[in-house]
Amino acid sequence: MNRYATIVSTGCHLPEIEVPNSALKEQLAHVPDFVEKMEAGTGIRKRWYAPEGWNTSDLALPAARQALERAGRRPEEVDLIILGTDSPDYITPATSVVLQHKLGAKNAGTFDVGCACASFPTGLATGAGLIATNPGIRTVLVVGVYLMHRLADPKDPMIFFYGDGSGAAVLEPAAEPGFVSSAFQADGAYYKHWGIYAGGTAEPASAAALAAGRTLVRMTDRYPPEINDLGWPKLVRRLAADGGFAVSDLDLVIFTQVRKPTIQSVMQDLGLPMEKTHTIMEECGYTGSACVAMALDSAIQQGRVAPGALVALVGSGVGYNQAAAAFRMPRKAT
Repeated sequence: MNRYATIVSTGCHLPEIEVPNSALKEQLAHVPDFVEKMEAGTGIRKRWYAPEGWNTSDLALPAARQALERAGRRPEEVDLIILGTDSPDYITPATSVVLQHKLGAKNAGTFDVGCACASFPTGLATGAGLIATNPGIRTVLVVGVYLMHRLADPKDPMIFFYGDGSGAAVLEPAAEPGFVSSAFQADGAYYKHWGIYAGGTAEPASAAALAAGRTLVRMTDRYPPEINDLGWPKLVRRLAADGGFAVSDLDLVIFTQVRKPTIQSVMQDLGLPMEKTHTIMEECGYTGSACVAMALDSAIQQGRVAPGALVALVGSGVGYNQAAAAFRMPRKAT
């Protein structure tokens, strides 16, 4: 019998400290009218910060617990944890293994996915493949989590985007899809455009790097908008071609939540109405590695994902990395 991975539940956590755009105006007063321009250009009105003292693994924990509770699973029943983030607790060890300990998932293996905001669709597709080919793997917890504001200069205008949050999904085997198709693309020529460039082997952490701000996240060059304008439709069309469905068959498409006008443009390109997408950046800011997971959970909780719905998840992250996965949702999703 074929084994297909299906999304049996999701979870989400938005931390408690609300940061509306008005609170950033004084912080970014050295960049006149920047906040107003960014609000108009992105749709972002606020974001939320985790409490001081929280690590990325702490932020991941509530979403992981919620997803497991909704699936009716105990932490000890998890076989594998796949965690995607580019704001890890440490360079090493993996944040997923820290989460495993805090969650009490004592029987689970773990690994991190490090392709920035493309990590959640990548994690889902990877988990689906492992379930399909490994009879001993039954319950896979996939988590996306983002705490990038902690790694940013408070005076850097890009702080406008960063919101903290986490999302999770539980994958389990089923006799029918479930997982339909996946697609990936990247262009490493852009690796110097946005990142944290000191602290690894290219430039180990040093007093000079710290003083120069190279241990903090920076945008050093602007990404051309066509990376997403052209890349996202290409990924969705590849999902459809490889999955044996028409783009018009999709019931919902969720994209990286960074700029609402881009989503509007891409939906028009695909010939899909805006009713077939879902956005959360207006109230959550850009939650990076977590945003696709969080938007999926939001859509499910709002009743926007019907049983049996065909859903595409498209993530786009620095590097750049892009990934997409299509799933047929179960007859009953939680």
